Amino acid sequence: NGFEEYLLTRCVFNSTDPKDITYIRSYYYDKMEYIRFDSSVGKHVGYTEYGVKNAERWNSGPEVVQERAEKERYCVNNVGLDYQAALTKS
Repeated sequence: NGFEEYLLTRCVFNSTDPKDITYIRSYYYDKMEYIRFDSSVGKHVGYTEYGVKNAERWNSGPEVVQERAEKERYCVNNVGLDYQAALTKS
């Protein structure tokens, strides 16, 4: 009966090598992704009019520098654990 806004942060990887790891943070409103940060692109990309406006603003501010550092902090430090856990279960 209402609208929902949420964000999804994920690491996409096929090995523990940092160059094979991608950090993605997606923002959704009412099940539609409107903006995304992708570490392989290195900036925010908007998918709706609202998302494009925010991407332009965020890419010119300190937010983009912080997002770029998140790959190292959030993904690279944790992927090794996830990767080993997957290998032991297969």
